[in-house]
Amino acid sequence: MTFTVTYAQREGAGACLRLAGELDLSTTPELNAVLDRLADQGERHLLVDLTELTFCDSTGIAAFVRGDNRAAARGGWLRVTGATGRVERVLKVTGLAEVLGYRSDTMHPRSQSAL
Repeated sequence: MTFTVTYAQREGAGACLRLAGELDLSTTPELNAVLDRLADQGERHLLVDLTELTFCDSTGIAAFVRGDNRAAARGGWLRVTGATGRVERVLKVTGLAEVLGYRSDTMHPRSQSAL
């Protein structure tokens, strides 16, 4: 399955990313490149929609942590939402769901629940 990362920057509201496909060793560099580009552009608030993500391995988890750490260093955050099935289970089993303020429903990146 093909992996894609799409995103939209909303002025004053953070960036919303949507991941689709499988996030693994071969596709994580693509996500890291997008996260790095957004950070270099000064984006500090990132909402990552995982609704269409079907698989996530440890390299994907590391990318989320890395993205959150980079955003936090600038006073921001990375949040994930919309995971189902195995991806949701991985987030919960690893404890990342708690760390990244995981919610199963999509939310606006600046909402109080995202802080």
